[in-house]
Order: sequence, then C-alpha cells, then structure tokens
Amino acid sequence: MNKPARTKILLVDDEEDILDLVGYNLVNEGYEVHTAANGKEAIQIADEIIPDLILLDVMMPEMDGMETCTIIRENEKLKTCLVAFLSARGEDYSQIAGYDVGADDYITKPIKPRVLMSKVKGLLRRKELMDTQHAPNEGVIIDKERYVVIKDGEELNLPKKEFELLSLLASRPEHVFTRDHILSAVWGEDVVVGGRTIDVHIRKLREKIGDKRIQTIKGVGYKFRNQNNES
Repeated sequence: MNKPARTKILLVDDEEDILDLVGYNLVNEGYEVHTAANGKEAIQIADEIIPDLILLDVMMPEMDGMETCTIIRENEKLKTCLVAFLSARGEDYSQIAGYDVGADDYITKPIKPRVLMSKVKGLLRRKELMDTQHAPNEGVIIDKERYVVIKDGEELNLPKKEFELLSLLASRPEHVFTRDHILSAVWGEDVVVGGRTIDVHIRKLREKIGDKRIQTIKGVGYKFRNQNNES
C-alpha cells in the first residue's frame, strides 16, 4: 500500500541558522522540508517539487523575496502553492508590498517556533479547504486542477485571490457568506486587510463573470446565485 504523500514545504532564507531552526521544527511536525538560500534557487526548486507552502524571506542575495514571489505567481505549475513571507521586515509598507505581489500571509521574525507551526497549520488547513470545494456546473465551472474558471466555454485566468474568492462563494450557491467569513477563508485570520479589499475583488469578478452571478446582501456579505435564479 502506498503511503500518503507528505505535505511539502520550501523554506527560503539566506541565514543558515533560520534554515536549521525552522526546518528542524517543520520536520518534527511531519512535513517534507526543502531549503533554498536565495530566490533564484527557490524558483528552481519550487518548479521541480511543486511545494504546498513556501516560507520566503524578503532580504536575500541574488534575488529578493518580492521578486521571487512575483515570478512564482507567474508559474502555472505553482498556482495552488501558498506563499508566506517570513521576514524581519515588519514595516507596514513591506507587508503591503508582500500581499501586492501575491503572498497569502506575512509573518514577522522573531517568532516562537510553536506560534510559527500554528500559523503553518492554519495556512495549510485553508489550502485544504479551498482544494476540496466544488463549484456548480451552471455556466461557470471552476477547474481546480488547472486553476482556471470556464464561463460559457471561455477560459478565464483569474488572479489567485479572485479565484479563491469565487471558489468560496460558488462552493455553496445561494448561501450568504459574511464579510468576516470571506476575510478569514480567503485572506486568513492574521492578515489585516480592509473591507474595501473584498469590494474591489468582487467588482473585478463581476466584470469577468457577470453582474448577476454575485449578489450583495447589504450589511452582511455576498452570495453566489444559481443561474436559474438570475433575473
């Protein structure tokens, strides 16, 4: 009988002490851990192993974390890979820049190993939830294997957060998702983003899949409408 595949985590940092300490704790939790000392090396390894999660430093030689994350997000093979920055740069502008290039979380160092492991588990639970959701085959099909949305036979390549937001809403048609639920499921409980962030992503989704598919419930949140309920 084949053993179930272990969750793969790529740890990227130019400090050997960080690689050793964090890597040790990740291995103890049962994860398959790979390491890289710079961005260029990380991109090559990620393309080969297709990790579930990348923990990425910001300040590194060869290529910094921001550029590395940007390139990773352009790789179709890594569409479902989570990226979390693990950096000593804790300024607001650094965190905002991290989310702007496609990060799923931004964790500041120093951090206690047990807290970091808890954050890692939370990220991976969110990924598992998003991976197991299914969308209705009613004009809009969400293909999680290829990370594309098919609307009326036309393939749409959505940015990662738009894809995850649509996947969440479409997983339970006609169910109203509160704004807090959406923020937690798509951006994570520890990520500080304004309510306006959801509105912007909803607006962009409506432009691509049609105004009537996502309904605003004032003061509460949003729901995905079945095609036969559109009016």
